[in-house]
Parts: sequence; C-alpha cells; structure tokens
Amino acid sequence: MHAAPSGQGDLFAGPTPARTEHALGAVGKSRRIHVGTSGYSFADWVGPFYPHGTARNRMLDEYVQHFGVVEINSSYYRIPGANMLARMEERTPPGFEFIIKLYKGMTHEIEDNPEMYRKFTSAVEPLKRAGKFGGYLAQFPWRFRKGDDEMKHIEALQGRLEGDSLFVEFRHDSWIEEETFEFLKERGVGYCSVDEPELRGLVPPLAVATTNTAYVRFHGRNTKNWWGRGGDRYDYDYSKEELSEWAEKLLNLEQKASKVYVFFNNCHVGHAATNAELMVELLGEELE
Repeated sequence: MHAAPSGQGDLFAGPTPARTEHALGAVGKSRRIHVGTSGYSFADWVGPFYPHGTARNRMLDEYVQHFGVVEINSSYYRIPGANMLARMEERTPPGFEFIIKLYKGMTHEIEDNPEMYRKFTSAVEPLKRAGKFGGYLAQFPWRFRKGDDEMKHIEALQGRLEGDSLFVEFRHDSWIEEETFEFLKERGVGYCSVDEPELRGLVPPLAVATTNTAYVRFHGRNTKNWWGRGGDRYDYDYSKEELSEWAEKLLNLEQKASKVYVFFNNCHVGHAATNAELMVELLGEELE
C-alpha cells in the first residue's frame, strides 16, 4: 500500500487555470478506452514525468495535459472533504473523470458506521454535479477471502453507496471463479481486472467485465518486494512487450463494454505515468 501522500492541503493553492476542452489523446478521443494513473501527486514524479521545478500544487495542472481520468487513492487513508474535491474538479477541464477509492474503514477494517458512509458519499457531490464522477473503487486486502459474509458485505456496500458505480478489486485468488463473476453481474458491480506478480494466492491477469464498464489496474510485477521484504512493492517499470500483452486484451474488453478504465498503480519514480503514456501509444498502434 502506498504511503499516504503528504501535503494534500497544499495542492490547490494559486489561481485556477483557464478551462478549455480537453484533448484526451488518441485513445480517449476516438475510442472508449480511458487511461490514467492511481494518484498524481508524487514528489518523485518531478523529473521522470513532470517538468523539473513543478510544485506540488501544480501537478494536477500538468497531469490533465496528458490524461483524461484519474483514480484518487488518498481517500483510502482519510475521508475527503467536499471542498477539496470541488477544488480538484475546478482545476480539470470538461470531460475529465475521477474514480474515488473507498476509505479503509469500508474495505479493510469493515466498520459498521452509517456516518462514515454519509460523509464519504457527500464528499463526491461536487464531482457528480460537474458530471465528472466515474464511480468508486473498493480494493479489498488479501485476507478478504471469498465467503458468505464477504459477499454480503459487498451487497451492503453497494447499497450504502446509493447505487453509484462500484468496482471491486480482490487480492486473493479464492474469488476467481465463475460464481463470483455471476454474483457481480447480477448486482451490477464491476470486476476490477489486475496485473500483479504471479505469486501463490494472488489474482491472475484475467480480462473480465461484469458490467458495461470494464476496469483494469496495473500494479507491476515486483515479485521480490510484494510481501514487504524491503523496498516498494510498486517499484516496477513495465516493458513494451509486457504492455503489448495487455493492449490486445484491452481492445477485446472494449468490444464487450461501452467504456474501459485503465489505471497504472506502479507509482514509484513516475513509472505509472510513463507506462500509461506507453499504453496509449501501443493502443494507437494496434488501431492503425
């Protein structure tokens, strides 16, 4: 799990840039595949991705020049305020989209706290009013294994989120069976496909859509550090060949869904951003 981003309160200082129609790039503009990253505010992206000297409160301005969607992960560590998300929305152009990761109390600690859900759903209202809310991501831990209680929790979670789009990511392979996919389809919950290390108990890289919107996350294949043996588990730079394996899968998903979200979570030293740009290029090549 990434450490909580520091300095979030500084992200929105300075004047709001002029808002113009956003060119989403070859894939986002002409296709239904939308590529972005899991977060955008990382100091070690300056140089590898953001121009040298980019201040933290200018990172979103730079990000929207490259991508038309972002996954907000800081909401896992603390429930965001509506004012914060409103300021983020104001700094993004028309057509931009946000996916909001659920707070850890909902996916890891499993708290039965109606006020927690009320505060969380209220916070995203500015994004909804602007037409920029893509849905929620529930990323469950490896210990969250398939069982009756866990399936009931997913059902309850969907109800507490007032019927908004919900995508679930599993880390344990006990979920990877047809019954799970049918369960999600029947309830209109999206399955999050993943690319991660090929380790015992982890989820294999299946490209599956259980709703009309497909969802894919790239975590990297850092086998050595995945179980906390030192270093960052998300420190991984995909090769062109590795991403090419997925380009065809994404185009196949596009044939089954009206939209495909693709997020890179290998955020160490800007790998997520540079890999996301490479994926856009590869998808463009596949379409030529």
